[in-house]
Amino acid sequence: MKVSDILKQKGDTVFDVAKTEQIDDFADRLKATHVGAMVVLDNSRELAGIISERDIVHGIAEHGRNCLNLTVGDLMTTGVVTCSGNDNIAQISHLMTENRIRHLPVVEDGKVVGMVSVGDVVKNRMEEMSLEANVLRDLAIAGH
Repeated sequence: MKVSDILKQKGDTVFDVAKTEQIDDFADRLKATHVGAMVVLDNSRELAGIISERDIVHGIAEHGRNCLNLTVGDLMTTGVVTCSGNDNIAQISHLMTENRIRHLPVVEDGKVVGMVSVGDVVKNRMEEMSLEANVLRDLAIAGH
């Protein structure tokens, strides 16, 4: 299965945030949208960074309560690891594990077209395993 198949199932909604948004407002948006990360887009709507719950925690550890007065640009991760819709699930699972990341923007022609989380990957793998188990069970029953 490919990343594009996951996006077909879950949708291609991508939440983004401006570099200038304050962290306390951003945290409220994370809670309201029930997502763990958002992409940061530049003025031409191209990927400039990503910011996640983990970035906020690291910001608090480094800056204390003052972290909430910082901006997304102060805490965001740059040099974002991305994938494309043509990548298969095994490839991105390895990429996420290797880079210790839980959110992977899907980029096509320089534009963010979706976001895949480790939860999406696990859900997909569990569905594949269930299908495989059912096929094996059906084969075993047919063989008797």
